[in-house]
Amino acid sequence: MEQNRGKRNRLWKEKSPYLLQHADNPVHWHPWGDEAFEIARRENKPVFLSIGYSTCHWCHVMAHESFEDKGVADLLNRDFVAVKVDREERPDIDRVYMTVCQSLTGSGGWPLTIFVTPEGKPFFAGTYFPKQTRSGQIGMMDLLPKISQLWQARGRDIEASSDKILSMLRREESAKAGSEPDRELLDECFNDLSRRFDPEYGGFGEAPKFPSPHQLLFLLRYWKRTKNTAALSMVEKTVKMMRMGGIFDHAGLGFHRYSTDREWKVPHFEKMLYDQAMIALACLEAFQATRSTFYAEVAREILSYVMLEMTGPDGGFFSAQDADSEGMEGKYYLWTADELAKALDTEDTKLALRVFNISPGGNFPESAKSKPGGNILFMSKPLEELVNETGIEYDGLKKRLEQVRKRLYAARNERVRPLKDDKVLTDWNGLMIAAFARAGQVLGEEIYSAIAAKAADFILAKMSARVGAGKRTLLHRSRAGQAAIDGMLDDYAFMVWGLIELYSSNFQPEYLKKALEINEALLDHFRDQKDGGFYFTPDFGEKLIIRRKEVYDGAIPSGNSVALMNLLRLAGITGDPRLETEAARTAAAFSAQVRQFPSAFCHFLSAVDFLVGPSFEIVIAGYPDSPDTSAMLNALRANYLPQSVVLLRPAGRESPVLDAVAAFTAGMQLLDGRAAAYVCSRKSCARPVSDPGKLMELLS
Repeated sequence: MEQNRGKRNRLWKEKSPYLLQHADNPVHWHPWGDEAFEIARRENKPVFLSIGYSTCHWCHVMAHESFEDKGVADLLNRDFVAVKVDREERPDIDRVYMTVCQSLTGSGGWPLTIFVTPEGKPFFAGTYFPKQTRSGQIGMMDLLPKISQLWQARGRDIEASSDKILSMLRREESAKAGSEPDRELLDECFNDLSRRFDPEYGGFGEAPKFPSPHQLLFLLRYWKRTKNTAALSMVEKTVKMMRMGGIFDHAGLGFHRYSTDREWKVPHFEKMLYDQAMIALACLEAFQATRSTFYAEVAREILSYVMLEMTGPDGGFFSAQDADSEGMEGKYYLWTADELAKALDTEDTKLALRVFNISPGGNFPESAKSKPGGNILFMSKPLEELVNETGIEYDGLKKRLEQVRKRLYAARNERVRPLKDDKVLTDWNGLMIAAFARAGQVLGEEIYSAIAAKAADFILAKMSARVGAGKRTLLHRSRAGQAAIDGMLDDYAFMVWGLIELYSSNFQPEYLKKALEINEALLDHFRDQKDGGFYFTPDFGEKLIIRRKEVYDGAIPSGNSVALMNLLRLAGITGDPRLETEAARTAAAFSAQVRQFPSAFCHFLSAVDFLVGPSFEIVIAGYPDSPDTSAMLNALRANYLPQSVVLLRPAGRESPVLDAVAAFTAGMQLLDGRAAAYVCSRKSCARPVSDPGKLMELLS
């Protein structure tokens, strides 16, 4: 590697797998930083800003077509300062310039291509550009000279235009607070989701279809509140169709990023950690709501995939797996009929051909390019119908298919594997910690709680730094032994979420204390003191062209949505009215925006559901390992109680940490020598009970 460094650009020192993919490009790439913009100012050149991520298929395409091409590189190197950004490392940069692209073009995506002035002000935006102009889309060989000529001839006009763009963006960011949101917004969100629901295949809208599990989490809460069975039916239909479809990896488990078709059959093959976390959480709540073991099994399958493929030796979770291998999308995941026959015996081959819809000519539209005769594994019929068709009883069929899956997985592992992006991101790890911890609670399996704790311990030990008066703050990314980049709102909010779930799983109050400390840092450094809500970047962080404050729930919930839920839960856990006041202020800060299109803010409205209430604070006082304490906790965990927080007051020992963070629990004791449940709601508490049945009556 040392011998080749003379041929490399400035990216070879970076830790990001995405940036390292471009370290050998003939383009003289710079990482984002002052040096690149100083060169642009000194040489009076515009900056060519390219933003993507390591598992992005069209990023690979543009790289192969243009950034590895000498002709394109010569134009970029001559007339521009080229800057490459990993959107997963620097979501703050990505979100600012993605907003620019969406405002200027009406759409966005990756690769994101932005031309900016030496001061970072944007003046032209787009996404993927081919090398040569084709089908009405300008290519890089034509675009770059045009932009350069325009810059040379009309540089002052471009500066003025970029100032206008910035002014527009800043006006959009300065939306005023409205009134506190109410139950009516929940109804509007449900009605909108109902209109967009696909009753035949589940999900919402037409192709492409994304899992959007925060929509399912909202619907489960809406069903709990209203007893409207249509809300629950939408959740069940969507999860079942996704699990049958090709968006689920039937050989290696876990879910692909999204489906390119309405039926969930043809996936975009990359796998993202955050999808695994959010879908697992939705399945676990569906299991609590329905008690159908199907949802518990899907959650276990997701977690098994993450344990096997996406967990590092230190406990942190990796970010993603690529869609491409050997330069072709999906090749690793496709099966020809012959490959299937080689991996399985005759009887299992017959079963797999039938169950997974294998065609000799292939069922993947792009198989002619990536793998002739290639098939996506998907099920067109649920297991119950296959029992009737195959004549194999249900449990026996499940066992056979699991044996088939393991053999296919072993055979597939002999292939060239897609790239794994092994960086550890604090925000996505927070989501995955929440999922594993919730699984430990709901499924009663301590291994899941232990995995969540190991990941949390890694983040807390290795991905924090000191700032100001000795306060510890979070870092965003860790890879190859280096943790770096100031944490953003999502890092703080998602990590607090994970720690609350972890406390609720193992009742170790140290995790609750850490959650409160991180939440306090969030309040200190991200809060909009004037209008409420939280900025995406901290007050001590790098100053970008605008400081964004987001609430839209996209592929993952927004940091503001999660922060609102955290504030409400922590207010219930601690009895601290300051947190409740801040929650109400945050909810009001975005209410006017949310009212315009409620279903775009489903996780925010899940928090509003908690805010509207009634919510419950439940304290179990008992010996932690005693059967009567376990009976109380098991009764709570077996039921779907999304508007509640649970604390354990351990009997027979001191608990100074719990005394410090939840002082109101100090006087709660056993009842006649037995574990007791104290239920509080709307600032008043019922008499304690020692019978699990009576506990559930209080909560009903």
